[in-house]
Amino acid sequence: MAEDYYSPLEREIRRLIAVAGPMPVADYMRLCLTHPQYGYYVTRAAIGAGGDFITAPEVSQMFGELVGLWVAAAWQEMGAPDNVRLVELGPGRGTMMLDVLRAAKAAKKFYAAIVLHLVEVSPKLQELQRQRFAGLDVPMWWHPSLAEVPDGPVIIVANEFIDALPVHQAIKQADGWHERVVAVADDGALVMRPAQDVLPNFAATLPRELRDAPEASIYEWRSDTVAFDIGRRVRNDGAALIIDYGHARQGLGETLQAVVGHSFADPLQAPGEADLTAHVDFATLAISADIIGARSHGPVSQRDFLMGLGIDKRAAALKAARPDKSAEIDAALARLTGTGPNEMGGLFKVLAIADPKIGPLPALQPTVQERQ
Repeated sequence: MAEDYYSPLEREIRRLIAVAGPMPVADYMRLCLTHPQYGYYVTRAAIGAGGDFITAPEVSQMFGELVGLWVAAAWQEMGAPDNVRLVELGPGRGTMMLDVLRAAKAAKKFYAAIVLHLVEVSPKLQELQRQRFAGLDVPMWWHPSLAEVPDGPVIIVANEFIDALPVHQAIKQADGWHERVVAVADDGALVMRPAQDVLPNFAATLPRELRDAPEASIYEWRSDTVAFDIGRRVRNDGAALIIDYGHARQGLGETLQAVVGHSFADPLQAPGEADLTAHVDFATLAISADIIGARSHGPVSQRDFLMGLGIDKRAAALKAARPDKSAEIDAALARLTGTGPNEMGGLFKVLAIADPKIGPLPALQPTVQERQ
């Protein structure tokens, strides 16, 4: 295939493979999403009906409003500090935060205490957020990472953020577990294959029930860095709410996927032009947060979380106010709380991570994680 056929990012990926050899799947995913010139999140704002994917806040205002009520309740459990850093990781189009702040206005003291901090790596999305937040009477700042947010009482929200963090893959072979890498095949195509060397003692790091996995099994994992960073920030006067699609128990299987125009695509085709995500392992996320000294609450399904916060009552109130929108509101409610294949209620999970001193959090229960 002629080199000029490749996109600039694919040419760069192929150059790196030629220089350093096959790259781990996580490195490939990181380049596709956040390469400083050609990464997917750097070059486009692809959320919404006209983009490549749609998130829960774009489905209905009810989602962000209920998150806003949860955040206000968490602030109360923290002792109602008069200066709280409200942080969103990956705010996207800003839709959820706008709904959160609108709901927060009902609690005047809480609203007056908010200083908004937005962690966003996409220049295009940051520009859009600045436009949409213009005129808000809340102090706000943008940062490239959570580490840049000033110390102090904090509430962190992250909706569909963890799923886009790079995921490693290992595949079981006859001689043990090998990391899965992206390489260039003899015919010139990008392919995924096992790395040449065995990962030493990898089986011992797995949950006990997964150590005897059959050959060709795939195990995915992410770096603990983000979980540790969130845990450190909230373990002294803080709370975090994480909502994403994934599984509540550790398991096997490949979940890496590419989405373009609301349809699935080959992750190795057109690097940088598709959104790459993988399921979130909520059990491991909770374990990591607990290890660092925070306390995990959940996970629970998005359906249970939203129903616990009264989304059915909110839907009824909206329909009473706008009878002409009843069908639209019912459809949004079904998509957010349903458990069918095209609905978010079962696939998405909700986990809170908080200061151990903080009491019960709405619609969630504290959990004790044990790694076997």
